[in-house]
Amino acid sequence: MMTTPPVGTYAVDTRSGRVGVVIGHEGPYVQMRPYGGGREWDAEPGAVRHATLAERLSAATAYANARSRGEVP
Repeated sequence: MMTTPPVGTYAVDTRSGRVGVVIGHEGPYVQMRPYGGGREWDAEPGAVRHATLAERLSAATAYANARSRGEVP
């Protein structure tokens, strides 16, 4: 049996490759928000897995770089 990551953990939506924080489970979907904030999206539970440390660091670096360029608040 596959379980989806709990709320508050970092996960990867394997269909899009995006790393985000699990913010809820609504109906058949896992709700996720990008690292650093932004617009949330729904992912299918079977396509969500825990993010590795390397994936979390990569997402954090990408966010810090975008912030330094003024692309995100």
